[in-house]
Amino acid sequence: LDCQVYMVKCSYEQKPFRREVMRTYGAAVTPSPSMATEIGRKILADHPDTSGSLGCAISEAVEMAAKQDGYRYVLGSVLNQVLLHQTIIGLETKVALDKYGIQADMIIGCAGGGSNLGGLISPFMGEKLRGERDYQIIAVEPASCPSLTRGKFAYDYCDTGMVTPLQKMYTLGSGFIPSASHSGGLRYHGMSSILSQLYHDGLMEARSVEQTAVFAAATEFARVEGILPAPESAHAIYVAMEEAKKCKETGEEKNIVFGLTGTGYFDMVAYEKFNNGTMTDYIPTDDDLKQGFDGIPRFPGNEF
Repeated sequence: LDCQVYMVKCSYEQKPFRREVMRTYGAAVTPSPSMATEIGRKILADHPDTSGSLGCAISEAVEMAAKQDGYRYVLGSVLNQVLLHQTIIGLETKVALDKYGIQADMIIGCAGGGSNLGGLISPFMGEKLRGERDYQIIAVEPASCPSLTRGKFAYDYCDTGMVTPLQKMYTLGSGFIPSASHSGGLRYHGMSSILSQLYHDGLMEARSVEQTAVFAAATEFARVEGILPAPESAHAIYVAMEEAKKCKETGEEKNIVFGLTGTGYFDMVAYEKFNNGTMTDYIPTDDDLKQGFDGIPRFPGNEF
């Protein structure tokens, strides 16, 4: 096989065309958690009806790569080297703004593991840290998986199977498995250590949004701009629209920059549910979150 992909189970089911694109290019795609790995079997034994999560898929992919000669695990988010690669997004954005003499006041991006937002804000945050310019930076996450807004700042595992090194980050606990929302790319229990530290230091804000509000904003955006956004990007769109409405009310002028990365054409099952009025919202209770928090490693220096 050219490539073995472990795809989060709910995304595997909700985004069949995304799955088929990968298969067309030669990848073998397995819904995670699966019976193909030891950690997958353990997760299914503990949570037989689980819809999976990015944390589960990471565990299975790492196990498969470690056991197969010639295999390498390719990380898609969270860690520092991924944010470094993603900075091309922010660098190109800044060059474009500078070219037209536009000074951004507010920069908004969706946040799951953090690579999308981290890449977008990096050159602007550099200016902010050096005291050259100030920006209001907002991370937008799903209310169903509120790592920044309701998580704990602690050392935790990056995956559900607890095989990865510990990271200091905002986390809901590696054992927390989010509800089966339609923004699969944001269903991660933790957050980039870089973004977590910036948030902890008060250099950026975070907001959580329910998915029906997100899809309402995405639908309005599509009808006005002619672009069908991915659900993940639509989180940033929602907050950008809300901030623009505030400016309209106050008469204040602001240049609002938001990250629009990804098409929604692989997410038509989600749009269909929204259009049919069958989409629902889920916000975890404090008891739901406590189960995840209870699994965060306890050791001296990791108090939270």
